[in-house]
Amino acid sequence: MMMLRSCYRCLCRRGGGDGLMWHTDLKPHASGDYSIAVVQANSSLEDQSQVFTSPSATYVGVYDGHGGPEASRFVNRHLFPYLHKFATEQGGLSADVIKKAFHATEEEFCLLVKRALPLQPQIASVGSCCLVGAISNDVLYVANLGDSRAVLGRKVFEDSKSKVAAERLSTDHNVGDEDVRREVEALHPDDSHIVVYTRGVWRIKGIIQVSRSIGDVYLKKPEFYRDPVFQQFGNPIPLKRPAMTAEPSILTRQLRPQDLFLIFASDGLWEQLSDETAVEIVFKNPRAGIAKRLVRAALNEAAKKREMRYNDIKKIEKGIRRHFHDDITVVVIFLDHDKGPSHGRHKHNAIGCINAPADIYSLSADEEEQVMLHPVP
Repeated sequence: MMMLRSCYRCLCRRGGGDGLMWHTDLKPHASGDYSIAVVQANSSLEDQSQVFTSPSATYVGVYDGHGGPEASRFVNRHLFPYLHKFATEQGGLSADVIKKAFHATEEEFCLLVKRALPLQPQIASVGSCCLVGAISNDVLYVANLGDSRAVLGRKVFEDSKSKVAAERLSTDHNVGDEDVRREVEALHPDDSHIVVYTRGVWRIKGIIQVSRSIGDVYLKKPEFYRDPVFQQFGNPIPLKRPAMTAEPSILTRQLRPQDLFLIFASDGLWEQLSDETAVEIVFKNPRAGIAKRLVRAALNEAAKKREMRYNDIKKIEKGIRRHFHDDITVVVIFLDHDKGPSHGRHKHNAIGCINAPADIYSLSADEEEQVMLHPVP
């Protein structure tokens, strides 16, 4: 557990003229390589992300915060240690281990909110989407709260030509999706306003689009909206029962030889690129810097919508830039099924952890990469 708690922030490269982009081009994991990139749009970066690698497992976390960065930063510090704790106790990774880690993280954040409420009442309205991928013994687990997304690139053959197909592995818990909207409405048959169309989108209680998260305590626990301190802070929402949950959707999949790569990304990417477009970009381009390439493709699309160029957008300062696009986090995991010990280099005998910066804008230009690598005997 201490091994996971002591992961360093990885202070890697800035994004070629974009002072709000951070990336690391390519790193090894147990069965391939991975690439990660983040671009900041909010005044405080609300996306947080991390990759943990060992000889036997690879963990990926993408946490898209809302209402502030506190919840996503909390998840970034606590979820992986809980995964390690429960996996150790139960003799390995499983869907049950992942569910327990999500629930423990949610409960600990709720305790933090309770303690902090008198001095920081707004923390009751802070939350985070939570997307986790875990690979162990050629089994992939994808767990999700909210609308970050995991997409698989899978090799297919058409007319004797090798191509790639996109397969979505996660469920978007967003009430913009009709099925999710019906799911929420079915849980609240006595509340005709549980989901409301406002400001151009569907929202739970007219406030939030996602139906599952870590945090957002004021929409889950009636005692918080009744608290006089919170009532002074904002407009309390009367609740008969929780309007949101922290119950993750979990997919378990045996990896197959035709499974080429995985894309884990916050909704900032998927607002601009389709699953198919993102998968094609990864398939047709070199590995090194591929996450950065996806982020730039998304930013080019965001610029086109405003009849601008990306060069114009990257001159816009944080905060104001949120009017043009969201924070975007992308992690690409390549799956090299033929990588045996002779091909593994140091990836098979090292433990490493990369955490993207808590706030990209605050990095100084001369900060260098810090990655913890512990050789395994």
